[in-house]
Amino acid sequence: MIRKLVCAALLLVASDPAFADGVVQKLITPPDQARLGKYDATRRTAFDEVRKTGNPDQRAHLDALATLPKRSFEGFDLSGNWQCRVTKVPSIAVLVTYDWFRCRVSDDGAGWKLDKLNGSQRVTGRFYDDGPMRMIFLGSGYIAGDKPKPYGRGRESDQVGYAFRSGPLSWRIEFPAPFYESKLDIIEFRR
Repeated sequence: MIRKLVCAALLLVASDPAFADGVVQKLITPPDQARLGKYDATRRTAFDEVRKTGNPDQRAHLDALATLPKRSFEGFDLSGNWQCRVTKVPSIAVLVTYDWFRCRVSDDGAGWKLDKLNGSQRVTGRFYDDGPMRMIFLGSGYIAGDKPKPYGRGRESDQVGYAFRSGPLSWRIEFPAPFYESKLDIIEFRR
């Protein structure tokens, strides 16, 4: 009997994405946990669609995003002002990359908090540990002038993604299956 319970528990744990930070397990909604669980397949499908239907410039930009390295976050300070831009993969026009906007990451003692400061589409949220090579982002998307909903209070506004460090002064968040416009959103950050 005990052996069956242990095996069942191991199967349950193996079916979910690995979350190193117990806090995120208490906060993440079931739909967002499912989106992260399908991250690799969603990313592959989105990239394949652009590779098949995109023009040469779109495919080159996508290839540049696809080959960004994944470096450790250990010793990396996200705090401060950043330039940020969103790429929607695929979007209404196959691939859309917006101009650079202003973002800020602050540490309020509870961890890192992201705020996109300008542009019509905004995002705010927090990062949670998921090992040295990536973090989980839970946040809320909203339109400039509106008050953002707290994470977990709206399926249309909830944002979930994995953050990866790309270089000494760059990183990104990849959002699988966002509610609007695309299969994968990628926000790039640079100093």
